[in-house]
Amino acid sequence: MDEDQAAGEILIVTGMSGAGRTTAANALEDLGWYVVDNLPPQMLRPLLDLTGLAAGALPKIAAVVDVRGRDLFGELPAIASSLRTGGQLRVLFLDASDEVLVRRFESVRRPHPLQGDGTILDGIRRERERVAVIRESADVIVDTSALNIHQLANRIVDLFSEEGQARHTVTVMSFGFKYGLPTDVDLVADMRFLPNPFWIPELKGLTGEEGPVRDFVLSQDGALEFIDAYALALHPVLEGYQRENKRHSVVAIGCTGGKHRSVVTAIELARRLAEVPGVAVRVKHRDLGRE
Repeated sequence: MDEDQAAGEILIVTGMSGAGRTTAANALEDLGWYVVDNLPPQMLRPLLDLTGLAAGALPKIAAVVDVRGRDLFGELPAIASSLRTGGQLRVLFLDASDEVLVRRFESVRRPHPLQGDGTILDGIRRERERVAVIRESADVIVDTSALNIHQLANRIVDLFSEEGQARHTVTVMSFGFKYGLPTDVDLVADMRFLPNPFWIPELKGLTGEEGPVRDFVLSQDGALEFIDAYALALHPVLEGYQRENKRHSVVAIGCTGGKHRSVVTAIELARRLAEVPGVAVRVKHRDLGRE
């Protein structure tokens, strides 16, 4: 590999079965990590080399490595140690109490992967013996005994998101009621209480992205009051979405044709929502240009 093709970094996600590896992996994927599940430890070096060949396309890779790899898993401590010398690897270990792990396995009615002919607790004890070495050398250990899936996902976001990275993305979408309600939205607002620029000849051919239409819509009684109040009402909603680890939402703003009032309102609302900490805002005009 050329020197200018520097390898990236791999985060190994491992730990006890039932401690939340899948939840952690999903949270990392939502943060933009490339996640590989159930990877044999022997594939970590080729995967690390691949990050260099990918020319920046795979800057952050998380590999879930656990006892499902059977005998191959036993080589993880030695392989991780060799990769760690270059500062290219970190290990996240997820753990939970035996009592909690037993309860989780019983709730999903699945056997422990190392249970064999014994009990769930027998499998847990065998697994603890096999993961003890890698746990001792882990960079981060998270005990999930008292965490639900949302709390665990939030913990992963806190640990591995980049500074300033958004915890929630909201799309503010304008649309026209005459083309039907959007089906993939969380909240809907109706701007048909405002006068329609469609009936003003000099504004009919323009859109809400243009100054004359914007000025007309925002000058109407109740327009700015509604936008300001709605944005303020959405602040605790978006903050709550972050606490509940809801990563995406869509706020739909409708008018008759999706050309004037809803477009202006969507743009103005997005500007205000961009002030909410941890939120990234996108604007989409579903029906603009259909007339």
